[in-house]
Amino acid sequence: MKQVKIGLVGLGFMGSTHWGVYQGMKNAKVVALADVDAKKRKGDISAVVGNIGGGDNSKPLDLTGVTVYDDAFDMITDPDIDVVDICVPTPEHCDLVCAALAVGKHVFCEKPLCGTPAELKKIVAAVRKSKKFFNVGLCVRAWPEYRHAYEYFKSGKAGKMRSATFKRISPSVDGNAWKNWFMDGAQSGGALLDLHVHDVDEVNYFFGKPKSVTAFGAADIVSKNGGVDHVVATYDYGDGSLVMAEGGWAAAKGTPFEMSFTIVCEKATLKLDASGYHIYPVKGKPITPKVDVKAGPTGWHQELAYFVNCVAKGVQPDKYQTIDSVEDSMKMVFAEMKSIKTRKAVAI
Repeated sequence: MKQVKIGLVGLGFMGSTHWGVYQGMKNAKVVALADVDAKKRKGDISAVVGNIGGGDNSKPLDLTGVTVYDDAFDMITDPDIDVVDICVPTPEHCDLVCAALAVGKHVFCEKPLCGTPAELKKIVAAVRKSKKFFNVGLCVRAWPEYRHAYEYFKSGKAGKMRSATFKRISPSVDGNAWKNWFMDGAQSGGALLDLHVHDVDEVNYFFGKPKSVTAFGAADIVSKNGGVDHVVATYDYGDGSLVMAEGGWAAAKGTPFEMSFTIVCEKATLKLDASGYHIYPVKGKPITPKVDVKAGPTGWHQELAYFVNCVAKGVQPDKYQTIDSVEDSMKMVFAEMKSIKTRKAVAI
């Protein structure tokens, strides 16, 4: 079995999460690490906090055999690396993605892909030019319950969609990241770009790109510099269906993290909430599906295992996403930003 060698950029919440996932994979090994934080370069992740999943940050990571860099651009030239895994603040994504692809590395980049339409255009061009593999950490596409619902819906068993609501609500992430960058809307884009992006992507994944979007947002509730901390968006498909997504990270500390959906179709309603994931047929008894967790219990496990397997086998990774679909999702997010500012529907 070919062992895929990973160069990990960033040991924040997502970087340390990826580290943990890789430790459980027989065909992956983190051989290099880059981080600007001297403590993290020594494996100390005690300051890392997240809004889902938890984890034991009390023990330092064992970096034995891992080459450590303070500059990611130095790391990506390491000839021993097969994949560059980028888990740093959004403003750094574009340059790192393009540089890693340019030196012939496969790239896995955490969400959101980028912060501006100009960066999106640059990254998409670099990916299409490169012969290397590229995926984005839109992990909800691979999250077992969402994936099952997607496959069930696409099979036609549920019939035509009539309405769909996706929701993602988090307690405040103030103080949870390196230099508190999430709370600077100019860097993170607020909850709209960093959190709500998952459900925008799910809308696109399930139903395709809509004709237009109308969004309303509340800015600077917990962040600053125009960060949209709560957003409600509706998507027009021109067919009479009602599709909505809501997301925010301004809830009080201690508020349970929520990710949920309700998809009402002709023959069944698909629903994920605090009670679990269930399918409610119009005729027949409710169903509690058995979801596929062979690669792991979360979308992080699923997406990374799949990407690594594709690299190991030399097979283009397109099960969960293509660069075209990711581009469409980002265009939807940017359209929401414009709609919030103009208070008008924005064509996509």
